[in-house]
Amino acid sequence: QVQLVESGGGLVQAGGSLRLSCAGSGRTFRTYAMGWFRQGPGKEREFVATISSSGGSTFYADSVKGRFTISRDGAKNTVYLQMNSLKPEDTAVYYCAAHTRYYGASYYYTNQYEYDYWGQGTQVTVSS
Repeated sequence: QVQLVESGGGLVQAGGSLRLSCAGSGRTFRTYAMGWFRQGPGKEREFVATISSSGGSTFYADSVKGRFTISRDGAKNTVYLQMNSLKPEDTAVYYCAAHTRYYGASYYYTNQYEYDYWGQGTQVTVSS
């Protein structure tokens, strides 16, 4: 069983920054590709960013490219999402997710149905 716990959400003004953290459990956490997704009010959950197990490959949704950065710290079993230049449309509950089937260190996944475990989510609210 994999447990994921997000933190770092909150209320910020447009143009501000936040860093989300996702702490994972398990000795094999370092072999998981990880992703961040979000669900805004009245919207479906959407892909934000993903990182391979090695950390060497990342991919972003067009809406956040150049503003958000995903990273991971293997020693801490933690994945981060640095969010800069935040906009009101970034307001959402942010979820981290783990893809636990290992196919290679450089693989990442943008489809939410590829992920096996999810955190409880953390609220990010950006005021205008």
